[in-house]
Formats: sequence, C-alpha cells, structure tokens
Amino acid sequence: MTLSRIILGFLAVRPMTGYDLMRAFSTSAAYFWRADKAQIYRTLAKLVDEGLARTEVVPGTNAPDRVVHHVTDRGREALHAWLVARPESQAPRDSFVARMFFAGELGDDEISSLIDARATDATTARDALAAVRAETPRPDPRSDRAGWLRSMTLDQGIREHDEHLEWLDALRTGLGAKESP
Repeated sequence: MTLSRIILGFLAVRPMTGYDLMRAFSTSAAYFWRADKAQIYRTLAKLVDEGLARTEVVPGTNAPDRVVHHVTDRGREALHAWLVARPESQAPRDSFVARMFFAGELGDDEISSLIDARATDATTARDALAAVRAETPRPDPRSDRAGWLRSMTLDQGIREHDEHLEWLDALRTGLGAKESP
C-alpha cells in the first residue's frame, strides 16, 4: 500500500506520466523508496481501477501520445488518510547488512572488498543527492511548507548515506583496515 500512496503523493504534487514517475523514483524518492517500472505501471493501473487516479491522453506533437495520470478527489482522501495514520513499522531490508551478519566465514580481504564496493556505491548516491541539494533552494517553511518538507527529506537521505559511510569505516577499523578517505 505504501507504493500506491507515494504515487498518489507524486500525483498530488503534479499530474505525471508513468515515465515521469519512474524518473521521480530514481531521483526525488531514491533515498527513501525504490520501485521499478513494472511496479509503478501495475500500481498506476490499480489506482485508476480503484478510482483514486484518472488518466488523460495528451496528443504528442511529433511524438507518441502521452498518458498523464491525475489524482482524483477519492485519491486525495486516500492519500490524506495515509498521511495522518500512524506510520507502519517496516523492517529494513538490506542484502549488504545481511551479508555482513554472516560474513564471519570470509577472509579479511573478501570482507574489505565488499565494504569497499558498498562504500563506492554509498558515496556515489550521497554525492548525487548533495548535487541535488546544491541546486535546490531551501524553501521557507512558513511560505512553502510542502517544498520545505521535500527539502528536509532530501537532507535526511544525505544524512543516512553519511551515517552508513561512518558505519562502513567502523567495519574497516574493526578489521584493522584503513578508513576511507
């Protein structure tokens, strides 16, 4: 249900095509939720079937027609109900952390290699978010609360990557390896 409500949230910000939503999940939402193309399109179809979203075909000029999705009044009500409900506790799912849990059987070089690869990925992701942060104005919460909240979630994504990189350094230190630069 969370994916459907996140999609409704994006549609409440502005009408979007499936492609627009895929881009939103790979950029704006990448630090707090992941969804692939099939999940997005399947969920969009379900939202339309449930009357929570509607479609509009926009004729393309020198391009294929675009199917733009809009949130309906019922969709806004469902989004509101989700937003004010007590947040569900979701167990984190991270295959890297699971590997570290069981990695006692590996040699130091093997573990270090896994840590280095993860650190590279986390640094790349953090730096991508930092680049967005550098180009994104920080709205005043009194005049643009929605924009400010989105901005704050971006900051949280950066913090999570920084904290993860610190944890990776602690793993390296525990193994007697050099910390990352």
